[in-house]
Amino acid sequence: RLLGSVGEPINPAAWEWYHKHIGGGRCPIVDTFWQTETGGHMITPLPGATPLVPGSCTLPLPGIMAAIVDEAGHDVPNGQGGLLVVKRPWPAMIRTIWGDPERYLDTYWRRFPGVWTHGDWASVDEDGYWFLHGRSDDTLNIAGKRIGPAELESAALDHPSVAEAAAIGVPHEVKGETAWIFVALKPGAEEDADGIKAAVAASLGKAFAPERILFVSAL
Repeated sequence: RLLGSVGEPINPAAWEWYHKHIGGGRCPIVDTFWQTETGGHMITPLPGATPLVPGSCTLPLPGIMAAIVDEAGHDVPNGQGGLLVVKRPWPAMIRTIWGDPERYLDTYWRRFPGVWTHGDWASVDEDGYWFLHGRSDDTLNIAGKRIGPAELESAALDHPSVAEAAAIGVPHEVKGETAWIFVALKPGAEEDADGIKAAVAASLGKAFAPERILFVSAL
């Protein structure tokens, strides 16, 4: 009757497969976003009440004042990626780290004073729906533009031969960092590195086209 997803971002292609093959096209997918430290869910659909969007954990729960900010702590427009923060306290949040209160403050509160820094890279679309793109310390900085591995992986999955994808950042003399994507193909599919690069560029822009596609038997 109900499907769940938790632990890491779910890309739209995986969401569609899960919904169709496991949920029979009828079961809601409750993609719950939270931390152990938050004491409960932060951004999640309400089953049967919140319209679902593939790959999105939908909307913050009532009372959760989540926001997306840039490296300086300024709010960013919808459609742009940034750091996920929460601007007001909420019930059940962690209050300290046992025996190390300074670490608690350094980890969650001191980067942007008075604002909870979650540590994830996220974006909000024009309809207000939230998408998670991985840990902020795992994002790639390609020619001064930040992007999460999940965004690159989802774009690679737009190619019809790709079953799974994993993106990493590799140092680059000019761009600072560039993307390599490891790809596992669907059964019987042929390697098409140029086509996969083109799919990523079409989805994210030419600046984010991966430098290399590496084919592997499994991920």
